[in-house]
Amino acid sequence: MSHSTDAPDNTVRPPTPGRPPELLPIGGGAHLRRRRLADAAALNTAVLANLDHLRPYMPWAANAPTLPESEQLSVRGEQVWDEGTDFMYLLGLDAEPDVVIGGFGLHGRIGAGALEIGYWVHREHVGRGLATAAARALTGAALALPGITRAEIHCDESNAASAAVPRKLGYTLDRIDSATPTAPAETGRKMIWVTGS
Repeated sequence: MSHSTDAPDNTVRPPTPGRPPELLPIGGGAHLRRRRLADAAALNTAVLANLDHLRPYMPWAANAPTLPESEQLSVRGEQVWDEGTDFMYLLGLDAEPDVVIGGFGLHGRIGAGALEIGYWVHREHVGRGLATAAARALTGAALALPGITRAEIHCDESNAASAAVPRKLGYTLDRIDSATPTAPAETGRKMIWVTGS
């Protein structure tokens, strides 16, 4: 689980004039699709089923979201996509297109020319390589956007599963920053993984 990815923040950042594909097949019978308001109920169900799995590293999982809160997040997700600052995706299975098994995003919160990839995968689907495959697809989609030359993945040093994803994808560990812990399992040492120029 890479830091965050459910709620886009309100930081002002330059938008990219391009948009990534709304559907990204990732292989293994799975795909990423643009998160829409129509997905709010399925997203809410998935988050509620995974709160104990998500809470250690996801600050937004501290409280169980209501359906109206998930709907508001989905509306905001559509807005930031249209604005070109953040691109929110849901992980799904090709055979069960209405089921949500994870959340992914490309976030513009790290400044001009770069997007941060955030992710989480349903506890029943971890260990299958889905996070790695999805992050690979999002890395390619991010670096194909006009003005984007770098992709980053941020995770706490104690989050070995999350750190394995950028390592497998050939990202470079650029640095470890001190950060105030925002979730129970965080150490306050944030790994910054980078690819691109």
